[in-house]
Amino acid sequence: MTSPRRSRLVAAVCLAAAAALSAGCSKEEGTGAASSDTSQGAQVVQSPSADSSGSGCTLDAYGATKIDLKDAVVGFSQSEKEANPFRIAETRSIKDEAARLGVKKLLTTNAQSQLSKQISDIKDMLAQGAQLLIVAPLNSDGLEPALQAAAAKHVPVITVDRKLNATACKDYVAFLGSDFVEQGKRAADAMIQVTGGKGKVAILLGASGNNVTTDRTKGFVDQLKAKAPGLEIVAQQTGEFARDKGQQVMEQLIQSKPDITAVYAENDEMGLGAVTALKGASKKPGKDVKIISIDGTRNAVQALADGQYNGVIESNPRFGPLAFATAQKFFGGESIPENVIISDRAYDASNAKDSLSGAY
Repeated sequence: MTSPRRSRLVAAVCLAAAAALSAGCSKEEGTGAASSDTSQGAQVVQSPSADSSGSGCTLDAYGATKIDLKDAVVGFSQSEKEANPFRIAETRSIKDEAARLGVKKLLTTNAQSQLSKQISDIKDMLAQGAQLLIVAPLNSDGLEPALQAAAAKHVPVITVDRKLNATACKDYVAFLGSDFVEQGKRAADAMIQVTGGKGKVAILLGASGNNVTTDRTKGFVDQLKAKAPGLEIVAQQTGEFARDKGQQVMEQLIQSKPDITAVYAENDEMGLGAVTALKGASKKPGKDVKIISIDGTRNAVQALADGQYNGVIESNPRFGPLAFATAQKFFGGESIPENVIISDRAYDASNAKDSLSGAY
């Protein structure tokens, strides 16, 4: 049963997301920009509930002080360079929502994929008076010094898109993001559908050290074992969530495993790198080798519409409305669940062309 507090959180998130839609931004191909909140792209909360006892994190339990965001300094710590459309859209969504709400001051940093820099960035924002931190963690482990610095100043931390191996309502308030195991399962189901459940699959793994890679791998592998034993996983190699690395790994796999018939890429950038590698080897991506990936970037959905891809499971990066709505409820005294899980759509050949406007 959904409690009144949980219902209010869902309502607030939906209202915040809807209000942000009118300020949606579009992406121009080749500019490196990405869309922010669009009428088809807003996040929808799937499961904001805590455990069965109804427990969650409150302002008093966390030991934080009530603030009004319009009079507050908020810090956002981005983990990776914004060459990736996911990161571009995520940062823009945070900035857009802060501006819409009239947040007094938003501090933004980028760790450039360096854990030591992310720790330093967070400490620097605290030194500049940050009263709330929204953090996209680079890794699930290693941020302890930054979390301790925030705790020492009783500054709440909300994490987005990657989980921390830490204690909720002590080290951080809540995690906002997708169910990554479920994403892997859905990618496996899409792979089964486009291959008929038979073939040899290569997995382009994401970066090590975070729950996204671990969970997307587990969901995919377990689902294939359960539902399609005829799909054999013949290679698992990291492409580090990067297009150039995904291309390089795929080029190597084409040489070492020439009988590969399908690729599961744990993000779109690696999948698009695989497309380039396959073309370079005179193979037809989407036909000779089926490709399924996760993210929902416009380039991947366009490749799907063009027949060079076979399926994309979305991982929605537009966290601005949800992050700030969650913060407002927290500072308002409401209980916030440890995990606030969003729903992700799926793109396939039947809907790709008509869904491009919702991609980022």
